[in-house]
Amino acid sequence: MCVAVPRSRRRDIAVCCLQMWAYVAAYKTPHDDSRAQAQRVHIRYPIVADRVLGLGELPSVRLQRGLARVGPDGLPRWGADRVLVWAHWSWFAVPHSAILYIMARHPRRFVRAATLTYAVFDIGAAFYWVLPTAPPWYAATQGEAGEEALEVRRMMVEYGEFFWRDGWGSLYSVFGGNPLAAMPSLHFATSLMAASLLAETGRGAGMVGYGYLVTLGFALVYLGEHYLVDLLGGAALTVAVKRLAPHAGEPLRRAAGIVGRLEEMAHGEA
Repeated sequence: MCVAVPRSRRRDIAVCCLQMWAYVAAYKTPHDDSRAQAQRVHIRYPIVADRVLGLGELPSVRLQRGLARVGPDGLPRWGADRVLVWAHWSWFAVPHSAILYIMARHPRRFVRAATLTYAVFDIGAAFYWVLPTAPPWYAATQGEAGEEALEVRRMMVEYGEFFWRDGWGSLYSVFGGNPLAAMPSLHFATSLMAASLLAETGRGAGMVGYGYLVTLGFALVYLGEHYLVDLLGGAALTVAVKRLAPHAGEPLRRAAGIVGRLEEMAHGEA
């Protein structure tokens, strides 16, 4: 794309889309052989870590037991829960929306923002190959975590089946893809990166970013999508990427220079 098409905002967006296409392929591919992946999956260590963090009880279990409600008909009472579910679903757009905002309002920051954000995506995908880790709801369905973990509900799916009706199955098949990709939480990692980058552009944008981050972090644990330790792993990934970025700058600039020379050869006459 960079060689075939002259530089423009549209091309920048197209390159970001291609990057995410590659990420989705890398994210989903380990689950192509679901049986082999299930044999390698790590289930116990995040449970042990979360029991320590939760002072003896899984935070997801503690939150669901204290806050989740069921009506007289036996169905969940959604109330504020639906806000948390939609906060989770909206993640698919949030990191990219932050980059689009920076491109439009602070174009000089765009290249760095996009590089840092998609570095988090790509490094996180590498962990899913090397260290496939189960989320709380998966451990509950496998009966691997004892009686306590069996209490974890996957509330996002419960509400999705209620809200989307017959369309839920096909919708989930598109956005699911790999259930054993919990550590680190890229939901939290990329949202933390987005909040950090937005804060660099101004206080208002930073408040929006960090407000969403807190809401999402609570939702991920409460809804049974992630352990608390998954979020800490995601935060550590984001901090590491930002701190190591200056050391990676020169090699990246050299690679960009090679692509730039190819661009000049392709579009020099134009």
